[in-house]
This record gives sequence, structure tokens and C-alpha cells, in this order.
Amino acid sequence: MIDFRDAALIIFGYFAGGIPTGYLVVKRLKGYDIRTRGSGNPGTANVYRNAGALAGAITLTVDALKGYAPVYLCLALQPRRPELAIAAGAAAIVGHNWTPLLGFKGGKGVATSAGVFIALLPWPMAVTIAAFALAVKISGHISVGSMTAAVVLPVAAVALGAKQAYCIAAGVAGALIIYKHIPNLKRLIENKELGIHGPSA
Repeated sequence: MIDFRDAALIIFGYFAGGIPTGYLVVKRLKGYDIRTRGSGNPGTANVYRNAGALAGAITLTVDALKGYAPVYLCLALQPRRPELAIAAGAAAIVGHNWTPLLGFKGGKGVATSAGVFIALLPWPMAVTIAAFALAVKISGHISVGSMTAAVVLPVAAVALGAKQAYCIAAGVAGALIIYKHIPNLKRLIENKELGIHGPSA
């Protein structure tokens, strides 16, 4: 049963996730709307490609913290209620992907999901981050790394014996990431996907 405190934690997760980090960082550092550059996405990859490494690093860190903080708070306050931590993490991801501060359009949830599952599944996430880095290195595409991570996380969670609820949450989050990357998949098939630093050779 959800009481007022539970609801407050979930709402906190949503509004924390809804902070449009990339938009705010680029606006502050560069003076323009990141949605008018590159892919138009306010996430880490587009910020990095168009506004530089510093803006990208800040966006990545804050977006991950947006997912980590609500989940960590739930685990600290209610350690025996994993479903509450999952709900707050899900709210953060939804808030990031459909932020009310940018007309309910946001990022693809990769960094925020990473933050959520660093709190929930630290060891499976270590495997997932390694898989992400390897996939990006081999392919030259951040999107390939993101989709690889989306598949690896639930598999690693099951393989390492995580709680069933966490494994299911990882699978749902991974499926959402794949869904948000459908345009990237189409560009990869057409050999039009942007590389790490911009247009592929």
C-alpha cells in the first residue's frame, strides 16, 4: 500500500528525472538550445558531439544522478521494499524521457537508467558498463553501446542472481531504451548514424 511518504518519493523521482540537464547545461555554457543542433536530442551523446566534452560530462553525471538519488533514498529509507525503489527509479526514467519542462520531450533514458541500476544492481551494472564501452569502441557509435547495454543488463542481472523484481525492471528499462533507439537502428541500417564525434566517415 502506498502512503504519503511513498508517493512523495515517487513524485520526487519523476521531477528529479524531469530536470532537462542537457538543455540547461548547453544553454548556460554555450548560449543556445541543444535541440536545434545535431539530432535534436537533449541527451549526453548529442550534447557531447555539439557542445564538447565538458558539457557532455556534466550532462552524463547529472543525468545519472537523477536516477541514482531517488533510488538510493528509497533503499535507505525503506530497505525492505524494493518495489518502492523500482517505482521511484521508473518515475525518474519517465521524467527524463518525457520531461514536463520541455513539452514532454526528453532524452532516451540511458544515463538516467544507468543511475537507477547502479543503485539497484551495482555488479550487473559493472558488467553492463564494460559491455557498453566495448560496443562503442568496436562500432564507433554510442547508440550501439546503449542498445548493447540495454540487452546485457537484464542478462547480467539474471546470471548474477539478482532479485526477480530487479531483473524484470532491468528488462523493462532495456526494452524502453531499445524502443527509444528505433530511429538510430534505422540510421544504422542505412549507414547514416552519427559516430562518436559526429558524422561517420
